[in-house]
Amino acid sequence: MKTRLLFLATAASFLVSGCQTMTPSSSAPFTAVPGFGAPFAAPGADMQVDPALRYRVVFAATRAGATPGDTVPALERAARFLNLLSAAGRRTAPGDVVVVISGPATTAVLSDAAWRARHPDRDEANPNLPIIRALRDAGAVVSVCSQALHGQKISAADVDVSVRQDLSAMTTLAALHAQGYALIPE
Repeated sequence: MKTRLLFLATAASFLVSGCQTMTPSSSAPFTAVPGFGAPFAAPGADMQVDPALRYRVVFAATRAGATPGDTVPALERAARFLNLLSAAGRRTAPGDVVVVISGPATTAVLSDAAWRARHPDRDEANPNLPIIRALRDAGAVVSVCSQALHGQKISAADVDVSVRQDLSAMTTLAALHAQGYALIPE
């Protein structure tokens, strides 16, 4: 498993290496997504954040949290990615990090009112919205597949306003790939 993850991380790095460079807005470390995706410092790691790269990545988010009270794991991974870059003093341009939600993870995009209606046994707000909003505040785009909304009988009106609604996850992922985004798989 570790070998596969290392291979995927290396492949993603090579995919983004052809992207244009971007001048860092800041060289001082900061936290892009406070409260989420805490990174582990690994100063001895061979491959570090490349200050000359413009990182453009898309996270496919299909796995729901283990329970309705848990957040979608890919949202946490996207936050960690942004925080890894920011720890190295790098800022991404708005829209350079995209999370595309579909499949079992689709309910993560529900507004608080729609979440409560769907989970009447739980007296809590949608636990995914704080991280979705923090990602958006950091310049990431969080989108949802309209085909998945339809498949799960979720009205477009029930989607939180912080989430972009796309035609489908498939077409969004294909378009972003064609634009040079690296796919970070689950």
